Amino acid sequence: MKHQRFFLINLIVLSITFYSCSDKTKNEEDKSASSSNSSDTIQRIIIKMVAIETPKGKFNIWTKSIGNNPSKKILLLNGGPGCTHEYFECFENFLPKENIEFIYYDQLACGNSDNPKDTSLFDLARYVEEVEQVRTALKLDTSNFYLLGHSWGGILAMQYALKYQNNLKGLIISNMMASCPKYGKYADDVLAKQMNPKVLDSIRMIEKKGNYEDPKYMALLEKYYYSQHICRLPKYPEPVSRSFDKTNTDLYVIMQGPSEFGISGKLTKWDVSDQLKNIHVPTLVIGATYDTMDPKYMEWMSKQFPKGEFLLCENGSHMCMYDDQQTYMNGLIKFMKSTH
Repeated sequence: MKHQRFFLINLIVLSITFYSCSDKTKNEEDKSASSSNSSDTIQRIIIKMVAIETPKGKFNIWTKSIGNNPSKKILLLNGGPGCTHEYFECFENFLPKENIEFIYYDQLACGNSDNPKDTSLFDLARYVEEVEQVRTALKLDTSNFYLLGHSWGGILAMQYALKYQNNLKGLIISNMMASCPKYGKYADDVLAKQMNPKVLDSIRMIEKKGNYEDPKYMALLEKYYYSQHICRLPKYPEPVSRSFDKTNTDLYVIMQGPSEFGISGKLTKWDVSDQLKNIHVPTLVIGATYDTMDPKYMEWMSKQFPKGEFLLCENGSHMCMYDDQQTYMNGLIKFMKSTH
């Protein structure tokens, strides 16, 4: 199956110029540029390929750091599984002027990182160890390391924190529930019932036949589901389209499953709801009214973390860093500035 325009666990990534500036090549040289908001700090842009160890050998992971703040560095985990860092490019118009350093990161088999084409490496526990190796290579630690996971990246971030929270300064879970079974139930019991019954019947019939590559299937999803719950802007921002077009669909299907309603891949039974109380670092949970993830559940999640906070993007959906951008960015920046 070739899902080329989305990233659901749901998620997770034409130029609308105020959204982003981009340059993307695997072989970029390190660069530096002076920042207009600081006369004594050089804002750096650094591309680094990080060598990681896996059960199947060594591979290279692509990272890109923007900014220069020894005390606030945020590593971005994109969604999918299988998307790329590019849909985070809107952060470039907000975080640098607040002197917050941020780091793009393409996970193994995605974007600019190596793709060993070995599905045995598509495993949550292995991806957790990958994040830890990237953290070590970039010299991130409890004095400066914030981890933001969006959609599937939120699963990865929660699982990472449960094992390695002693390395974290703060955690941000964006648009991801702590339970895949509850996420699937919300899709079936709430979102599906909001659709026109005839449209839903057509989608279900195509899924029953396994015809996920039927152009009609994607057309129906685009018109009646994605436009309501993935990104509510009239057109996808260019970085989002670019990221979605690069989705590793093999990784997506193995982890998430082929259907957009519910989950049937390796993550089907993943649920850490009862373990959130064990994550003691300051944690921000970001939900959105029209998201594929239940905003009420996400508010509940925030109360399970001993130091949890909740941010609701009232006008947003799954990509609320775009369709409720000011709320999202203001809340994120406020959280990072309030933690010391």
